[in-house]
Amino acid sequence: MGLHVPYTSIPDMFLKRVASTPDRDAFGYPSGAAGSEKVVWLTWAQMGERARAVAAGLRGLGIGSEDRVAILANTRYEWIVADLGIMCAGAATTTVYPTTEADDATFILTDSGSKILIAEDARQAAKVEGASLPDLTHIILIEGEPKAGSSVPQMTLADLERAGAVALAADPELIKRTVDQIRPDQLATLIYTSGTTGRPKGVELLHAGWCWEGVAQGELGLLQPSDLQYLWLPLSHSFGKTLICSVVHVGMPTYVDGRVDKLVDNLARIQPTLMCAAPRVFEKVYNRSVTVAQAAGGAKAKIFAWAVRIGKQKVALEQAGKRVPLGLRVRYALATRLVFSKLQARLGGRIRLLVSGAAPLSREISEFFAAAGLPIMEGYGLTETSAGNFVNRPDHLRIGTVGQSLGDLECKLDTDGEILLRGTPVMRGYHNKPEDTAAAFTEDGFFRTGDIGELDAEGFLRITDRKKDLVKTSGGKYIAPSYIEGQFKAICPYTSQVVVIGQARNFCTMLITLDPDALGGWAASTPLAGKPYGEIAGSAEAKAMVEGYLKQLNQKLNRWETIKKFAILPRDLTIEDGEMTPSMKIKRKRVEVNFAGEIEKMYAGSVAEI
Repeated sequence: MGLHVPYTSIPDMFLKRVASTPDRDAFGYPSGAAGSEKVVWLTWAQMGERARAVAAGLRGLGIGSEDRVAILANTRYEWIVADLGIMCAGAATTTVYPTTEADDATFILTDSGSKILIAEDARQAAKVEGASLPDLTHIILIEGEPKAGSSVPQMTLADLERAGAVALAADPELIKRTVDQIRPDQLATLIYTSGTTGRPKGVELLHAGWCWEGVAQGELGLLQPSDLQYLWLPLSHSFGKTLICSVVHVGMPTYVDGRVDKLVDNLARIQPTLMCAAPRVFEKVYNRSVTVAQAAGGAKAKIFAWAVRIGKQKVALEQAGKRVPLGLRVRYALATRLVFSKLQARLGGRIRLLVSGAAPLSREISEFFAAAGLPIMEGYGLTETSAGNFVNRPDHLRIGTVGQSLGDLECKLDTDGEILLRGTPVMRGYHNKPEDTAAAFTEDGFFRTGDIGELDAEGFLRITDRKKDLVKTSGGKYIAPSYIEGQFKAICPYTSQVVVIGQARNFCTMLITLDPDALGGWAASTPLAGKPYGEIAGSAEAKAMVEGYLKQLNQKLNRWETIKKFAILPRDLTIEDGEMTPSMKIKRKRVEVNFAGEIEKMYAGSVAEI
């Protein structure tokens, strides 16, 4: 039986939400100067008024059905106002990451044929200043003043809303008529895949797929009207967009703040019950917890280790479907009071649900959070499939998997283990790329994810690796790098990023970057205290520390997977240097190019065969 979706489009879903719960809080945001910030909330009625005004303003600028309007901004509530306004205008949103360089931003606007750019400020707008963009008619600034003499006429978002309000006063039914004409198979979003190689491709996603996502996630009980969500994820990414759709369907309040450096402080202040994140956030919390306990030493370190051991025993029994005996329950209650309650308080003290997506989460780190009473519901999806495809449920968590499929999504495995998906949330195709689109689908209409996985009898999916990331050594053995990298991140709490090298080589090596915060804490008790990151990372002491963790890793691996040599890099991998995608996936080929010297030193004197 198919999933029942009672909406024809995102604006249909949104306006029904506004009508249903007009006075309930919808989106909150920080307001005021640093140090005296307050949280301001907009109700659903206020969001509806602003989105309709944006929509009418866009219609006044000549925007029609499926015309593209780009947003180039950080995560903030105005991003959502703009996006919902674009939807209510019958147009389609082109998303551009705020970290996108000028050349790529120009390419995306050109390739998408975007007619209007909504930019966060003058700095973002400057990325396309002077570029040849024949389709672009206006630039709208979320904050700051329009630039006089700009190559493309500029106005503020407030100006756009005022113009829209005037249009609505003259024609109150303008947006209702527009929304009534939007079909489920109409283009809603053009998201350019950050891509681990080459130019990004525009993924065409339809209203039907996003509405399906909102209903499928809401019906699981993952999100509830009584929840308070903290949303900091990039809204340019499909993970952020799918959350907006589920929030609209469910009607839950969401605090929106993209400042990652404020995350820890704000969690304690906002006290959310729900937060979704990429694994890197959970890795940093894990690193911090472990390194602080180790640095304390003595009784504190022993109590921490004991509490984690007790918590993992409890989780292991629960995962096996067995009863937790009274004695263990008593010890776990003590472990919670002494240790885990402090970690829970650091995340605000009210977390009901954590969700991880966008990249693989280490099993060991997932077990640690479950032991601490903060189980992470790992999920899986792609930009091409509207982000939400598989997810664990609070009452049916299987650590080490990405859960079961949502709604009526079909999934099967190809002969080589590649995950194939078919259903409403799957893209229409790649924009202006019919050959790439054809290659992405099987003859019977399943999308080729490029991921290798395993499905168990109950439909739980385990991702083993990216098809194109599998490494084949010169000895003919296949190795899954992300599995080894995840193992090492769980073993070494000082790790930031790890890249396994081994393609056509006669042994495997590893490039490692260390977490500056954790490394600084480790160095505090050594002669390296207070030294800059590069000096600490390049020291003999750091190398010896990493070697110890590497020995532990190799004990868990098959002989042909073991890491024979490693290099600690002088800096972390960055988006700006092209080594990470904005959703924190590693661009392996770029890393190998940027650090070719370090790699060749590790293989100096060895014979590599093809």
